[in-house]
Amino acid sequence: MATMTASQARAALPEILDRVLAGEEVTITRHGEPVAIVVRPDAVRVRRADDALAQAERIRALLAEGRASHLDDVPTLTSHRADALVADVRAARATR
Repeated sequence: MATMTASQARAALPEILDRVLAGEEVTITRHGEPVAIVVRPDAVRVRRADDALAQAERIRALLAEGRASHLDDVPTLTSHRADALVADVRAARATR
């Protein structure tokens, strides 16, 4: 991955675009700190898909863990508290 300053990038935009089209990623810095990475659009889509798949896998693992865990025999939610929660939800929906 190439790195250049914002000033260099401003002067070399056509070169940057050619490098990105060839598959390279170019990091642009300002005052020594990275502020942007120029990449091909398909690379961004792949990264987003990878992130979504990773998130789905984390959720799958949490669901599997929840299914495998033992619930207490004593309920922790009283009928009074359940009625209060239902009333809260209904009230919130009514204000929409």
